[in-house]
Amino acid sequence: MVGARPGEKPAAGSASFGSRFAYIYRTYGTILVFVAIFIIASLANPAFLTEANLTNVLRQVVVVSLLACGVTFVIILGHIDVSLGAVMALTGTIAASVMTMTGNIALAVCAGMALGALTGTINGVVVTTFKIPSFIMTLAMASVARGAVLLYTGGAPVTGLQNFKVIGQGSIGGVPISVIILAVVAAFCWVLLNKTRFGRYLYAAGGNERAARASGIRPSSIIVKAFVLNGILCGLAGVVLTSRINSGQPAAGVGYEFDAITAVVVGGTSLMGGTGTITGTIIGSFIIGIINNILNLMNVSSYWQQVIKGLIIAIAVILDVWTKSRKGRA
Repeated sequence: MVGARPGEKPAAGSASFGSRFAYIYRTYGTILVFVAIFIIASLANPAFLTEANLTNVLRQVVVVSLLACGVTFVIILGHIDVSLGAVMALTGTIAASVMTMTGNIALAVCAGMALGALTGTINGVVVTTFKIPSFIMTLAMASVARGAVLLYTGGAPVTGLQNFKVIGQGSIGGVPISVIILAVVAAFCWVLLNKTRFGRYLYAAGGNERAARASGIRPSSIIVKAFVLNGILCGLAGVVLTSRINSGQPAAGVGYEFDAITAVVVGGTSLMGGTGTITGTIIGSFIIGIINNILNLMNVSSYWQQVIKGLIIAIAVILDVWTKSRKGRA
């Protein structure tokens, strides 16, 4: 498409069908997929559209969305975090333990988020200082976090949380408190990405680290900050999950990192870095949440659910690479 401006819709007849499809997918793909999945779920099972089920979907999506918002910053930089589930179990259990000892909800929440920030700091500092691939470092962190929470609890759940469940189960004016928390976090992350210097530097470092460094940006500082933010939101997700199930479960969080990363990728964030939005991540989280919900309503085996979600992330990555190549040719 000779003469087309960057980001401009290809003119009729000036581009191939593939280029047009690539443009449509990159611009509207996530929304179109969400609408299609919602319609299919509505037709597949009448119970999907009931108020009780939709409320349940909202509550379930919150935890994955919080994780996804945090890891979006990391993935935009071209890094990854596979320790989310284990760290979430650790932070949630510690928050539950603080709650049983003090009875103070605010202190328990702060303890969980602070521990999440600590794990994120460790991940970021080690990755930038020793140039270790983030996959390897966070894989090690997953093992450390899972082992630490089992050592701390002896494998037994932490119960007796008094009114701690209000965070995950309570409502204000009919709106779940956890959904309100997600809305505030999503708004904060959107502003951070789109309206601050940190957001601009994040995209620059993720798109081309050498060019960012030549422009005076310190990619290592941006990477550490992204991992810290990711850790804080992981800690918050652990608090919300613990509150929703009303106990600190050392074995909780298994597979949540996969759902979160899938949501981010389905939402349009490239695993190669440089692109991504919080809006896309939230929509991607709802897509994954609806898929999980409808598969459960239809009593689909959990084994098949893993297969389906694996195919989803594979297809999303393939489409991302393909549409980028079409854009490059254009």
